[in-house]
Amino acid sequence: MMEKVSRVKRNVNTQSVFHQFLKNIRRDKLAMVGVILLVFFVFVAIFANSLAPHGARDRHYNEARKIRRLEPPSLAHPFGTTDVGRDIFSQVILGTKTALTVGVLAAILVTAVGSVVGIVAGYYGGVVDVIIMRVVDFFYAIPFIPFVIVLAAVTKPSMWNIILAVSMLSWRTVARLVRSQVLSISKRPYIKAGRVAGASDLRLMFKYILPNVVPLILLEMAFMVNWAITAEASIAFLGFGDPNVPSWGQILHIASSTGNARVAWWWVLAPGMAIVLLLMSIFFVARALEEVVDPRLRRR
Repeated sequence: MMEKVSRVKRNVNTQSVFHQFLKNIRRDKLAMVGVILLVFFVFVAIFANSLAPHGARDRHYNEARKIRRLEPPSLAHPFGTTDVGRDIFSQVILGTKTALTVGVLAAILVTAVGSVVGIVAGYYGGVVDVIIMRVVDFFYAIPFIPFVIVLAAVTKPSMWNIILAVSMLSWRTVARLVRSQVLSISKRPYIKAGRVAGASDLRLMFKYILPNVVPLILLEMAFMVNWAITAEASIAFLGFGDPNVPSWGQILHIASSTGNARVAWWWVLAPGMAIVLLLMSIFFVARALEEVVDPRLRRR
């Protein structure tokens, strides 16, 4: 009977969180704009190979068989061309797939690892908590960009190495936040009642504590998507990204390294605006979710 009541309570809480999130989106115009932009970017990423009119490395020639070098935006090339006649519009579309792939996969790994570590540390407390938090402090001492540079030097630069680097160093923040909330939840009467009733630690952590921190985990996942996209663009801009995978940071890197960034403004404008709009869309949606996690932020 107690199990049935607690199950119903969790379902009700989950539904109320989802309904409050939808309510916040309908009420907040910026959140609605964020949803529309995010859906657009996801659509482009899923169908990038079909939407891109040309390959990322295809060179284009005019009627005189000369390379369309640094041509401004036109009907044939809406975002212009590069110094070797490549279509920037196609590169930006294909780069959308790379950005969201890195962002989503890295965010899932980060939140999964950080959530498990935070729940274990907050639930057990004591010596276990101290040891885990010292490990977290150790990872905080590792600088991100130098770590990626070393990783790129030891292994071949690839998109998966960027996902690995982001996952290895970003879970620490999620672990701290989840731990702080679990420390409070683990002291609640129904958790103590579960211990008295003989429920195992795993059952208490992942069936009774985890549902209560899901909104916080989802919020951190949204912010981690932003962080991973920014990290991938930064690494590619520095020249340590995967040279075989088109990305927005790589477009900016080539434009800057060839010295054409100031001359061909369209070369940097398109990928730069794509990064800004995608990050803004995720932030606006995450802000609506943040009001669910922290009721103090809700408008009266």
